[in-house]
Amino acid sequence: MVQCKLCKREFSVITNTHLKSSHKITLGDYSTHFGSSGLGFLMNVVNLPKDDIRYIKWRKSLIGRKNLGWSRGQTKYTNSSVAKIAETFKRRKIDNFAVWRLNARKLGIIPQGYPSLKRDGDLAFLIGLVLGDGNIHKFERTEGLRIALGSDKPDLWKYAAKVVTKVFDKRPSVRKVRNSNCMTITLYQNKISERLDIPSGSRARRKIQVPKWILAKREYVVRYLRGLYEAEGSFCVHKPTGTYKLLFSNKNDSMINNVWRLVKFLGFHPHISSNKVQISKRKEVYEAVSMLGFRKY
Repeated sequence: MVQCKLCKREFSVITNTHLKSSHKITLGDYSTHFGSSGLGFLMNVVNLPKDDIRYIKWRKSLIGRKNLGWSRGQTKYTNSSVAKIAETFKRRKIDNFAVWRLNARKLGIIPQGYPSLKRDGDLAFLIGLVLGDGNIHKFERTEGLRIALGSDKPDLWKYAAKVVTKVFDKRPSVRKVRNSNCMTITLYQNKISERLDIPSGSRARRKIQVPKWILAKREYVVRYLRGLYEAEGSFCVHKPTGTYKLLFSNKNDSMINNVWRLVKFLGFHPHISSNKVQISKRKEVYEAVSMLGFRKY
């Protein structure tokens, strides 16, 4: 038997019912002042260790039980009733995840905010790669970064996935597109466009500018160009005709002009046309390939 410290009555266990009805306090309040010895109903079975015999028996007792939750496993895309609830919450601006989100931020499950990305060679490379073979899509509550690379270049897409992980401190999803020779690297996070300084959506007719911090350092210019060339560049050699080419092709005029100016800045003599920049001198081609680390990982 255990004695209640407030009324001196004796019980097998001191329950929440007794404390609320007789003393207008909860088990938590009582345990704060007098300790938890003799209190009942303090531990929920789901919080027991997984190897506890009580937890094991409880799990076994669930086998064969009928699931009474009508919406269990359903989403707004698979169930019309769940979709109606979701629309009602949206219309009334009810955020039913507000408390969960607040606690998740405190526990570090989701980040407190999205600080600026570290300006280094990896970021410069990623910006170039995204401008060449990437796309940023805005969703209602987040943004999605998607980079599409050929599955015939495993070293490239594996390297690109590592850079994305390092830059965003988050591992992206890497998948092969069905019935296609394409690998996609996908990452969802807020403010991707703003932090990469790359516009979301189609960039076909947009004027693309090279970030000033990249222009300020030769090393960053090289990594930026490497990203672009890995995405939309090619290295061609035909010795019988003495043909040597390092090409970059893109339909965006501002991108072509940017690459042409930066290649000249590095000391080469490129030729520019409507949709491509090419280096044709044998010595310069090999020098540029070596400098960029083109197709070397």
